[in-house]
Amino acid sequence: MNKDLVSGFDLTIDDINKIFALASQFKEQKLDTILKGKVIGLIFQKPSMRTRVSFEVGACQLGADCIYFAPQDIKLGDREPVGDIAGVLTRYIDLIVARTFLHQHVLDLSAFAGISVINGLSDLYHPCQALADVYTIYEKTGTYKDIKLAYVGDGNNVAHSLLAVAAKVGLSVSVATPIGYEPQKDILEKAQEIAKQNNAEIVYTDNPVQAVKDADFIYTDVWVSMGQENTEKKLQDFQAFQVNAELLRKSGKHSLIMHCMPMHRGQEITEEIIGSENSIIFEQAENRLHTQKGIMALLLGGQEH
Repeated sequence: MNKDLVSGFDLTIDDINKIFALASQFKEQKLDTILKGKVIGLIFQKPSMRTRVSFEVGACQLGADCIYFAPQDIKLGDREPVGDIAGVLTRYIDLIVARTFLHQHVLDLSAFAGISVINGLSDLYHPCQALADVYTIYEKTGTYKDIKLAYVGDGNNVAHSLLAVAAKVGLSVSVATPIGYEPQKDILEKAQEIAKQNNAEIVYTDNPVQAVKDADFIYTDVWVSMGQENTEKKLQDFQAFQVNAELLRKSGKHSLIMHCMPMHRGQEITEEIIGSENSIIFEQAENRLHTQKGIMALLLGGQEH
């Protein structure tokens, strides 16, 4: 595995398989001391529940300690340059998890830090989320072959990371967004090229009904992400992209429902669907813990399954 996890494109299929094997191992046996004596720094510019708690709990269960840096503590790129922060932290701690607004800040930390950097979320990618998602899909099916994931919503950082990780493992994805909210063209095309090599297909459409047809999994995310503006216009543009009972019926299958959370109930997804037997949303959230333990074990503990 590379020194850093900045995006899913950084990973090989072998890396992903190792992370998933370790995740399964840690899911069965919570406690391990392989990271005893290690210190992990969490640099967060955004509020967080799942990312912070899963990393802190995961580190603790592996024997490591965590230091949480709130937005006002470091003021990444404001109070002092990112490179200076990376250089200092390299001499204090063993691993950085960064949750930033700007993806460039993650790239800068990666470039200047002599220790591993994990992207805990940026405006471009959310690789830890996507790894947990694809792991959850594999848990449910035991395969990627002939499995279809439909992503319905905004072409955001979560969509980008799902495309990257799915392409690497050969999982087919259909992405549906309103016109003007597509995934970045270069990311979509890169994922399509990799997926083709792995006998999978990644397609884009502006028709949610077309996207969910024959889908084994239907995934959505909030329509308005943290820090975004023009909320009213965006909510109007996305009205036809709600994951609800009607859309679920259009899939023609017993599709399982996924959401990276937090959920805006009644906007991108209905209460009925959240509480249905099709929902695996909370299993998906749990798997953030296990997959991130796998990532940390590979980066810090030299663990090879």
